[in-house]
Amino acid sequence: MDKFFKLKENGTNVTTEILAGLTTFFAMSYIIVVNPGILSQSGMEWGAVFLATIIASVIGTLIMGLVANVPYAQAPGMGLNAFFVYTVCFGLGFTWQQALSMVFICGLFNILITVTKIRKYIIKAIPLSLQNAIGGGIGIFVAYIGLLNVGIISFESGVPALATLNQPQFWVFLIGLALTIILCVKNVKGGILIAIVVTTLIGIPFGVTSMQDTTSFVDAVNALPSTFLAIFKEGGIMSLFNDPAKLPLVLITIFSFSITDTFDTIGTFIGTGRKSGIFSEEDEKTMETSSGFRSRLDKALFADATATSIGALFGTSNTTTFVESASGIGAGGRTGLTSVVVACCFALSAFLASFISAVPYAATAPALVIVGVMMTSSFKEIAWDDFSQAIPAFFAGIVMALCYSISYGIACGFISYCLTKVIKGEAKGLHPILWVCTFLFILNFVLLAML
Repeated sequence: MDKFFKLKENGTNVTTEILAGLTTFFAMSYIIVVNPGILSQSGMEWGAVFLATIIASVIGTLIMGLVANVPYAQAPGMGLNAFFVYTVCFGLGFTWQQALSMVFICGLFNILITVTKIRKYIIKAIPLSLQNAIGGGIGIFVAYIGLLNVGIISFESGVPALATLNQPQFWVFLIGLALTIILCVKNVKGGILIAIVVTTLIGIPFGVTSMQDTTSFVDAVNALPSTFLAIFKEGGIMSLFNDPAKLPLVLITIFSFSITDTFDTIGTFIGTGRKSGIFSEEDEKTMETSSGFRSRLDKALFADATATSIGALFGTSNTTTFVESASGIGAGGRTGLTSVVVACCFALSAFLASFISAVPYAATAPALVIVGVMMTSSFKEIAWDDFSQAIPAFFAGIVMALCYSISYGIACGFISYCLTKVIKGEAKGLHPILWVCTFLFILNFVLLAML
């Protein structure tokens, strides 16, 4: 084991790696509860998404650990699952089968840009301020969805307002939110998961938590065929190309999936890997100047891209590298053994379907709010006193929530960024890829107006 994972070379040992893996799992395990709750709103069966979430997480994390030998874990990403349901399915009118098909294509595209030099140009093209704005904007969007899911924001008067707190689910949510805040502020390991479990139990006397309509492991297994390889069945990937008028919209949506997934992952790798020594600056230089898999970072990016397509085959939105992996790295995880431990924990959790399916929105909504808070931390990297950064960041962040669309937020960020640079006379400094992306976003808006 020491020879395979190079434990001594990386200054770690088996005990440290196991503890790091457990730490990472408990920090990110809330996704097992939250992801099925979000994706099932699109018409997918809860049990199928539950198992797909676990299978994608296990396979993706094992690839990360065994191929790349890095301590990162993968699972369906927050924000991307919301984009899947609320923007692609509800907003743009695609079926969940078509949305899964676009995720699958997105994964193939990410594999392509990972094994070729195209990735170098894409990484360099998007300004760091826009990357941070997109990450922070998704945080606002995720938190907003959490509030909407539990119904504490009301639209009865025609404008958004705080609902009258006369429903049991509101009180359970507020108790859960307070508990989640306390545990996170106290830096309790696995605090989000603990809060979900405790809030679920608190919901029993309130009548919010019920075991009457739960899904067992057997039920989940029986439901999995409904999503497994659904992209190759009727209404799947081929249906995306039936209507030529919708083709630009399909391409823009795939691009939105890809750009969000790509930079979320790169940000996680660079932000945590460089500080801990997992990825060196030499790794980053090698990634930018070579094709193939010469560095750990190359292999890690390949593992992440592969997991997205695998997840789509089983029935879940983009599988991505979780920033919560930083908790395990902070606990000393330095090799792929940490990831293998996380994968084993995910596999064991599959047998807890009956309990997990009983978790109400009132218990998961606080988790969404707090995850949103965590994601908005990327806003701090933006120079808000520089209008050329502040304006694109503001529009990218606020439009996501107000328009209920991640892709629209990204579009507004790109367009306003190019506009501010033109006004400042710095248009020549913009990368051609940025111009192409901005043109595609504008074209998308024009086509939507004409449909």
